[in-house]
Amino acid sequence: MEPYLFIIFGLMAVLSALMVILQKNPVYSALSLIATLGSIAALFILLKAFFLAFIQVIVYAGAIMVLFIFVIMLLNLRKDEFGPEKRKFQRLFALIFSAFFLIELFIIVRYALLGKIGKTLTIEADFGTPQAIGRLLFTDYLFPFEIASILLLIAMVGAIFLARREE
Repeated sequence: MEPYLFIIFGLMAVLSALMVILQKNPVYSALSLIATLGSIAALFILLKAFFLAFIQVIVYAGAIMVLFIFVIMLLNLRKDEFGPEKRKFQRLFALIFSAFFLIELFIIVRYALLGKIGKTLTIEADFGTPQAIGRLLFTDYLFPFEIASILLLIAMVGAIFLARREE
């Protein structure tokens, strides 16, 4: 039963992630991101990492997405505020990046089907527990954790700067 649930939640995560980038309305994009985060939480439950699943739902799908939707509503962007069409370079970059991503994905799936990767995967007994996460977070991954917190702070300051009204 678990492989079927993995396929269902994995497909839900991929499809809702695609909807995040394909939606034109930012509110619908944010709602699709909530569905993606919920699917990932379900995948954590399948791995028996209940703490990570609850954190995923409470922190990311709850608090962070409420903040995102608040900023989207605060900015109140209309079509006329986007300016002239400047996306030709962005579309070319996205096309090149997508091609490289699909090639990489094809190589990974090919190696996984041939059995060259994935055979030595072992999950430790304390995987996903608060103790294991805290130990890794504050020893091996302390520097990336601090960088992520600085990036989130910069993003909040940038959102406040963008949301201010010109006088």
